Amino acid sequence: MDRLQDTINILREYQQEHVINLIERLDEERQRTLIEQIQGIDFQQLTEMYNNTKRKIEFKKSKIEPLKYLDKEKLTKEQKERFDELGKQVIQNGEYAVVTMAGGQGTRLGHTGPKGTFKLDVYGKGKYLFEILAENLKDANKKYNTTIHWYIMTSKDNNEQTVQFLEKHNYFGYNRKYVTIFIQSELPILDQDGKLLIGKDYRIKEASDGNGGTYSSLRASGALSEMKNNGIKWVFIGGVDNVLLKMADITLLGMAIEQNVQIASKSVVKANPHEKVGVFCKMNGHPKVIEYAELPEKMAEQVDENGELKFGESNIICHLYTIEAIEKASKEPLIYHSAFKKNSYIDENGNEVIPEAPNSYKFESFIFDAFEIFDDIGILRGKREEDFAPVKNAEGVDSPRTAKELYERFWNKQKEESLIYGNYDIENNINQPFIKIFQ
Repeated sequence: MDRLQDTINILREYQQEHVINLIERLDEERQRTLIEQIQGIDFQQLTEMYNNTKRKIEFKKSKIEPLKYLDKEKLTKEQKERFDELGKQVIQNGEYAVVTMAGGQGTRLGHTGPKGTFKLDVYGKGKYLFEILAENLKDANKKYNTTIHWYIMTSKDNNEQTVQFLEKHNYFGYNRKYVTIFIQSELPILDQDGKLLIGKDYRIKEASDGNGGTYSSLRASGALSEMKNNGIKWVFIGGVDNVLLKMADITLLGMAIEQNVQIASKSVVKANPHEKVGVFCKMNGHPKVIEYAELPEKMAEQVDENGELKFGESNIICHLYTIEAIEKASKEPLIYHSAFKKNSYIDENGNEVIPEAPNSYKFESFIFDAFEIFDDIGILRGKREEDFAPVKNAEGVDSPRTAKELYERFWNKQKEESLIYGNYDIENNINQPFIKIFQ
């Protein structure tokens, strides 16, 4: 009864009386479950996030500057060899771990299930996105004579399906002892008036808190402690949907070590000023990524003396951190962005309401929001045709068709080079390229 009264007092304080009416109608078990959920909510934080939906993002008073970068293609032979040797040593010493953000569903692709279980139509038989990533890591393991620990972040919505899928496919030959799966944290959904939505299960509706929640989820799940106990010094974080993602790029790693930075990222040049990608910059002296929707049009079109875009370094979610940087980011409150979406709910009388138009706010932080808490970042410019082939849209740009074309073109080129240099594995290569990472 004390917990019930405490919960009612909290709900009244934050003008959520409609939930009180529902609680009083529930049986004891459902009531207990809902009370536990409510008591785990930071209502002050939720109020601030809702108030932010009414504010327009302004950069007028901020000092925004282009960010320095190194172009991987233009590194000298001595630079690349030095970077590669530094990076290789870390991986060979077992001080490197990889995190794959795989909490999303494949809905936009017309796919039922976690996005990582989507099958890309390549080389006749096709490959699952998880399969492509596993191949990437297995090749790095073979090349550097080690086994990289692979952390996979799922969501509450897709965790069970993801685990079942990976077990069914035997983790695509990856050593199960070196795979850790953890679940992303969530935040409540609010309607246009800042009220909590209740789902058919009589629980407050929640949604994953964006890829910025990776840091806190690593800490809360115990994965961060596991990394530290295993002597991990560097952590790579990337998405599940880029089929050309290099998760063990020793050049990027070596550059970060030599530059003595805590965070580093790989970029590619924007295809055009209005491409829908975030761009790297410095804001008020700190590294930042400005999302395409938030970048003023005049800034997006600015060019330098060489005719290149001043803000042309695209974020392709290819990020590298020291373990200390992950720990620091996991404890820092990040900025939350809102997305206006359609969400069904039940009213205080228990009737389901299915909206015909967007009716509620989902809150999420972006992984790059943490960059602002650091003084500097290392940027290595890669090549779109070698590093960036995302599977995001059902058709058009960044679709399965474009990803298939980029993937096959890249590996066909590697196959040709392998044959020229006499290291192509004919016996083990039937209808697919010889998987070899050329750093």
